[in-house]
Amino acid sequence: MPGGRLTDADRGHIAAGLARGLGYAEIGRQLGRPASTVMREVTRNGGPEDYRAERAQEATRQRARRHKQAEPAAVPLSDTGYGRDPRAVADFAESFTALLIEQGLPRMEARVLACLQITDSGALTAAELVERLRVSPASISNAVAFLEQQGMLRRELVPGARRERYVIDDDIWMRNLVASVQMQNALAAITRRGVEVLGPDTPAGARFELSGEFVVIVGAALRQAMEQWRDRLAERAAEGE
Repeated sequence: MPGGRLTDADRGHIAAGLARGLGYAEIGRQLGRPASTVMREVTRNGGPEDYRAERAQEATRQRARRHKQAEPAAVPLSDTGYGRDPRAVADFAESFTALLIEQGLPRMEARVLACLQITDSGALTAAELVERLRVSPASISNAVAFLEQQGMLRRELVPGARRERYVIDDDIWMRNLVASVQMQNALAAITRRGVEVLGPDTPAGARFELSGEFVVIVGAALRQAMEQWRDRLAERAAEGE
């Protein structure tokens, strides 16, 4: 999906779509954006009944100006001996963070995840994250709790110390996928229960039954992807022996 911020033209398209009675998903498809992006844009700028493209654009400029003034720049990443261009690394970190936000991850969680991802060790303490991102310990704690719940990082004790560090490794997307599969399983179970309670021959029951079929297909596809990735990891391990 396209990344980057919404443009004046995008906001005009959203306003026109709302005026025509289109839903967020349809407007998002026309723009090539997630429905969640359109929903956040409309919600923070007056709602579907009061959204105006020009006003939304100006509000966005004002927020960006306040944010630029309020948020100190992150500490530049040190060169770990690989000859990297620090500016290029910082630009990539910013682009990666923006993409994570575009895909629905909250801003602070996206910043923490990106910071860990581009660190060679894949592990940082809370104090190191605070120093690099120039935010409060509470912000780091909340973001870490969310990412841990999503299976996107894990905690471990620093060797020889009594403090934790947060670790991201090659299994990050696998763990996130496992969490997604678990959610799909829960959705499948609740949709089956909805059919039983509402009755398969009623409009509401039929709606749940159709939703359940879709959830089952998605869950099966996710499980197949997990198996393919495990096979790929096994192949790579065999190649390295």
